[in-house]
Amino acid sequence: MNLTSTYLGLELKNPIVCGSSPLGTKPDTVRELADAGVAAVVLPSLFEEEIQQELAAHMAMEARGESFAEAMSYQPRPEGYHIGPDRYLDLVRRVKEAVQIPVIGSLNGSTAGGWTRYARKIADAGADALELNVFHLATDPAEDGAAVEQRAIDIVRAVKAEVSIPVAIKLSAFYSSIANLAARLEAAGADGIVIFNRFYQPDIDVEALDVVPNLRLSSSDELRLRLRWLAILSGRVKGSLSATGGAHTALDVIKAVMAGADTVQLVSALLIHGPDHVRRILDAIVLWMRDHDYESISQMRGSMSLAKSSQPSALARANYMKVLDSWEV
Repeated sequence: MNLTSTYLGLELKNPIVCGSSPLGTKPDTVRELADAGVAAVVLPSLFEEEIQQELAAHMAMEARGESFAEAMSYQPRPEGYHIGPDRYLDLVRRVKEAVQIPVIGSLNGSTAGGWTRYARKIADAGADALELNVFHLATDPAEDGAAVEQRAIDIVRAVKAEVSIPVAIKLSAFYSSIANLAARLEAAGADGIVIFNRFYQPDIDVEALDVVPNLRLSSSDELRLRLRWLAILSGRVKGSLSATGGAHTALDVIKAVMAGADTVQLVSALLIHGPDHVRRILDAIVLWMRDHDYESISQMRGSMSLAKSSQPSALARANYMKVLDSWEV
């Protein structure tokens, strides 16, 4: 049974990837995931704010340290510090040394600024590819949808100007025309699209009158939104497609691949069940493929996409009406 898949030009032994999460913070844990069968790992995100903070601190110390000669004897030099970004580069190196699977770095930002140059450092540290996790909450009434989309495009262009390794961009589901944006991101240089980012929704504490962070792991129900857009984009974009959010079981992975995914990223399922869950999923996929006469992952990829339909828009409308008619009062 051939489970191999190609993602961002990387040859993977199967389509299962460990998505960006705390699981990637320890090389030993990544090694356990690789031993269990994960084909690649996306490291936790390095945030734009962390890099900007480091740059500001370095500039401040340079200014103070060079102001008078005596200061040089006690003022620590920037290169001697090991704060967030430096530790991140060390993490990339240590994970690369620990495993033989591709290691994908992750940058999280909302503007195309100087921080994007850090992509080159991540590539130089050994990352095989880079995932851009673009998060921007559009709260300004003066900022229209086109400007929000342009932010993502500008970030892709800025990063691609810095690196030669493949770059994927992780989108949210809240853009007005995802198919059009995906095409424009490809034109800007994106090698792959990851759908979709899970935004953690805050809650309100009515007694303390405070906003409370509220982390909830995903469930398989969340996969449906991803399946829809995988099916829409499959065959219409040239680059890779990756599903993230809601994949917990072998059937979830199979559905995502049939919709058009080249890889399926697991996070919540691994946090709940541990690395060995990957082995169980892979075993179940092999059994399902054997029972349904599939010889390879590539054989099933995109088989349920809208590109396979002669009238995709009509099919989407027909399915919408069918869902509404299925409810009996």
